[in-house]
Amino acid sequence: MVLAGQERQLQTAGGIFSPDGVDKGTTILLAEAPPPAAEGNLLDIGCGWGPVALTLALRSPDAVVYAVDVNERSIDLTNDNAKALGLGNVHASTPDAVDPDLRFDTIWSNPPIRVGKEELHSILLMWLPRLAVGGNAYLVVQKNLGSDSLQRWLAQELTQRFPEAGFKVSRDSTNKAFRILRVTRTAG
Repeated sequence: MVLAGQERQLQTAGGIFSPDGVDKGTTILLAEAPPPAAEGNLLDIGCGWGPVALTLALRSPDAVVYAVDVNERSIDLTNDNAKALGLGNVHASTPDAVDPDLRFDTIWSNPPIRVGKEELHSILLMWLPRLAVGGNAYLVVQKNLGSDSLQRWLAQELTQRFPEAGFKVSRDSTNKAFRILRVTRTAG
């Protein structure tokens, strides 16, 4: 598989998201999202076997990359793939194993849309408020799976729940059937 512009030997497995390789949405995110922060803490929400987390680590070797998933097999594969690539800056775990005081300079995610709206909203409201001031999150979402309504919902919820954070939500780009949504935190 190609990550960060090079062919890589990586493991995947059945029973996880996109076991046959990098899916279309993730491919678009990896190709079109602006470069991640060069250092600090970076986050991949719903890491699967690790393509987003590994790309973040390859592009930002001086950063610490946290990869979260609820599937233990996904966590193991992400950690194994990071080790195989010599990436000591990747830490894959369940969400509750991440220090709640950590703030993230960059968040990239192909969020798990198919878990249902309520669960998706809960996941996003858990992680997006943890952006550092000046930090950006990039979420790739299919148009026909509700990217536009998710963008509106995020703008409304983040502004209402966290008015002091100065969240801005916008459409960063569109590619075929996918949109990349950008969430920026502008204040403390």
